[in-house]
Amino acid sequence: MTMKKQQLELVFDESATFVPVLRHTARSRRAAWWFEQMRRVVDAAFDWQAAPPPRPEQIPLRLAGGHA
Repeated sequence: MTMKKQQLELVFDESATFVPVLRHTARSRRAAWWFEQMRRVVDAAFDWQAAPPPRPEQIPLRLAGGHA
């Protein structure tokens, strides 16, 4: 296998400009839309009644000698 010793040249089109503000604005709009949807879900939710406390349970205690 032989290694080529030529330099690769990349040329970018000067008409295409990078505008990070537009990307940030679009991202902010999507985030705002998402959080608005979540607020609607929370506002539409209803309160659940808490479950009643469990009934008392009796369990046998095992003593050190193995007797109940």
